[in-house]
This record gives sequence, C-alpha cells and structure tokens, in this order.
Amino acid sequence: MPRWLRLFSSLSMAGLLATSSVSAATRQAVEPVEISVRQIQQFHIGRDEKTFGPLEFVGGLEMTGSSRDFGALSAFRFLNPGGDFIGVTDTGFWYFGSIARMAQGQPFAIFNFTMQQMVDEAGQPIDKKWEVDAEGLNVKGDVATVGFERNHRVAQFKIDPAGMKAPFKLLDFVVPENELRRNRGFETVTRAPVDGPLKGALVVVSEKSLDKDGNIYAAIIEGPGKGIFKVRRNGEFDITDGAFLPSGDLLLLERSFSMAGGVKMRLRRIAGAEIAKDKVADGSVLLEADMAYQIDNMEGMDVWRREDGKLIVSLVSDDNHSILQRNLYLEFILSED
Repeated sequence: MPRWLRLFSSLSMAGLLATSSVSAATRQAVEPVEISVRQIQQFHIGRDEKTFGPLEFVGGLEMTGSSRDFGALSAFRFLNPGGDFIGVTDTGFWYFGSIARMAQGQPFAIFNFTMQQMVDEAGQPIDKKWEVDAEGLNVKGDVATVGFERNHRVAQFKIDPAGMKAPFKLLDFVVPENELRRNRGFETVTRAPVDGPLKGALVVVSEKSLDKDGNIYAAIIEGPGKGIFKVRRNGEFDITDGAFLPSGDLLLLERSFSMAGGVKMRLRRIAGAEIAKDKVADGSVLLEADMAYQIDNMEGMDVWRREDGKLIVSLVSDDNHSILQRNLYLEFILSED
C-alpha cells in the first residue's frame, strides 16, 4: 500500500487490528456477506455524458458489506462473462460473488457474496498481512494465479468457492527479487491471447518497482518469449492492474495521488508488439479521471465480452478499510474501432 493511502486507512485499520484476535477465533471458514449497493448512473459527477474518448460508461455500484472483513478489494476476474466473479484482497481474503443486471445490461446488485481467509498448507488462516498481501489475479479454467507483494511471489491455486486451499505451485517470476520494492510488487497478473505472439503466456507487471532509468519492471514468465521487459512510467501514475484485450494489446489501470489534486485514475493501452523481452513498452492514454468523477482508489480490472458482442472493461476500487474511501464497481464499453 503506498504511503499516502496509509493516511486514509490508519483509523479503520487500528480498529480492525484491535479485534483481530476475536475475529480469528470466531470467523466462519466461508462467510456469507450481504452487499448493499447504491447505483451510479453518472461517471462525470453532475453530468449526463456517457462517452469518454473510446469508452462509454455503462453504470456502476457503490458497495458496502455486512462483514468487517469486506473491503480492500485489490483484484478480481469474472468466472463467466459479467456474472460470477472471484477476487482477492490485500488483507489476505478470497471473495466470490455474482452481479445482477437490468434488462439493458447495467449492473444493479451483488448477490451470493462470500469471503474466506487465505490459509497455509495446514489449512490454518494466515493472519500476517505481509504474507498475504494479494494484489494481482488471473484465472484460467479452475486455476487462479495470484501476485503477492511484500513477500514477493506468484502462486497458483485451485478454485473452490466452498474452501480455497494453499497454493499448489509457485511460479518463477523472472524479475530479480532484489529489484522488487517492498510494497510495489506485482499488481498485474494477466494472460496473453493464445493466438497472439506470446501464445497465451502469463505476464506480470509491478506497481512501481523501477530500474535505474525510472522504468517499471515487468516480465513474461512462461513460454518461448520468457524474459524481463519494462513499462515506461508516464507522469506520476503507478500501475494497479492490467488485462489483455482480444487484439493482444495490454490495457493498464493506473492511479496517482497528490495533496493538491487528490486521487486520479487512468487507463493506458500498450500495443501487443511492445510486449517482448528486453523492450521498454509505452502506450496511449484512453481515459484519465480525477475526483470530479465517480472514482476512488481504483485497483482491480477485468475485460470481457458481453452477449451483444461489446467489449466491456470493469473496474473495482480498494477502500483500504477506511471510512474516507469507497468500494466501487464501474463498467465501460471499449470501442474496438
């Protein structure tokens, strides 16, 4: 978690830590959580515009949960397009749920939401945050691949909503561990299209682990193209997630913060040809939004195709268990023209 976010979360986390010994003893293995939502119909606050460059706002939700564990949503992926999902928190929880939609496709509710704590090989909950600071997530079939920071690793798990187990495999993440900053590790874990030049390989991108030239460490961690590449850091934005588009381009979600401007989010598109061993990748900005828009600490993203063929970009925010922040879910149509 960046230093500035600790300012927002310290009050709430103090209360969470004060009750941790009680919650560890009484928490259910799989905890049902009731999610209350407020629909978001305007992305630009107070304005009815829907189009923002190549993106069209579909709708969104502001979410609150019945459990004190709800929040800190750092990554998610859909298990089926726009419906059931799996996610991880940076406090060491898995979460599962489903999105209910209106006739025109706008999200209007979250149901069947559950949370469960990450466990060790003995099946015991892991209460040390530095061990389970989950930030990035990819799903293929029944396997979830998770990127962790602080204790840097990329691990694979069998997906089981009824009871997630310890990882069955640790992957070689290629980047030298000494180049990964303590809380600026792998925020992006995503898989390239099978029919592209990377042949479906897993790709990881760090939040802000910089080389001597100020470029962000990233890597292709499997396949014939395995190796390190870099992403050019553009301004004061840090990378919080990413997902490949069907074209083979990489969409990156980015975040910045300043005392003067508050929180900002950005979407940047990296051409697939830029993602190769020893290259420094850069790309164009598709969307940038500040506090005049319905954003918060945007950390998670997925890309999926709707039944009508439209390509959808979904975003979630991480409230850091702070009373000053919100858990948001936002959806956009991305033009493919």
